[in-house]
Amino acid sequence: MTDATAAPPPLEDLLDVLTLKDVGTARISVTDPLGRDAATSIGAESARVFLGQSQRMPHGRVFGGQVLAQCVMAAGLTVDADEEGPRPIHSLHGYFMRPGDDTMPIHFAVEEMRDGQSFSTRRVHAIQKGAPIMSMNCSFQVRAGGLDHQEAMPDVPGPDGLASLTELARDNAAALRVAEIRPIEQRPVEGSIFAGPGAERVPVNHVWLRSVGALPHDPLLHAAVLAYASDYSLLEPVLREHGLAWGDPRLRIASLDHAMWFHRAADPSEWILYSQQSPSAESGRGLAIGQMFTRDGTLVATVAQEGMIRVKES
Repeated sequence: MTDATAAPPPLEDLLDVLTLKDVGTARISVTDPLGRDAATSIGAESARVFLGQSQRMPHGRVFGGQVLAQCVMAAGLTVDADEEGPRPIHSLHGYFMRPGDDTMPIHFAVEEMRDGQSFSTRRVHAIQKGAPIMSMNCSFQVRAGGLDHQEAMPDVPGPDGLASLTELARDNAAALRVAEIRPIEQRPVEGSIFAGPGAERVPVNHVWLRSVGALPHDPLLHAAVLAYASDYSLLEPVLREHGLAWGDPRLRIASLDHAMWFHRAADPSEWILYSQQSPSAESGRGLAIGQMFTRDGTLVATVAQEGMIRVKES
């Protein structure tokens, strides 16, 4: 990808996996758990197909944020530009269906649902080993004027002076391995909960984030990187409220679904505050809502995710 030659290794890796190969138009062909042809059950007879690589993860499973970001890229690559340029993405709604294998590439089958005067709608299936690991609907809109308001950014300390996850993990080898390979720098306002629970049991979490290096000037790529980063810490308010930590061996956690609304453009290589809170947890699931603000207080995006969160009794 252009302008990526000087990127730090973790960011260069991310840019590589977000550079998808267009393999043409093909019939969607997957199998369901019973081995039957499930092509017609997941969509149209044909789709535009892209191929993307997977980032290697310590746990051997594809990071959900990677698949989110690749789906955004695949869908956006099928949206034609008009006189004002490419239509920017304004929303996505996706379901994580199966864990992905980080040793294998992923095919992204894009159905071009509709192109109207103002909106373009796409459906994307991320397919691995002949089965969908994620299904996403997303929409793109021509920029237009209209009513305009936003919530104010929370009054929290800025990123200057806060420790990064890498610095906070110096005394924890497992946490350090995770932090060092991330292409997104994170500075948690309330401190890390990787090795131990937070100081307060509250369903609130704030994290400053930015890419570890400069990004090419590409609005679609910027949206994809925001989607990627949105999956890192969104369930932390649930864990904080219940005195849990990521490193708790009893914890079983997985993202179930993910929604994101892109309000205003932003460059993820500049600091963004990710403000998160959890309104509910029940039935082995936790819900979290997040808002992303630029440093000057502009609301960039709103995110929602529900995750499976189970605590195994020893």
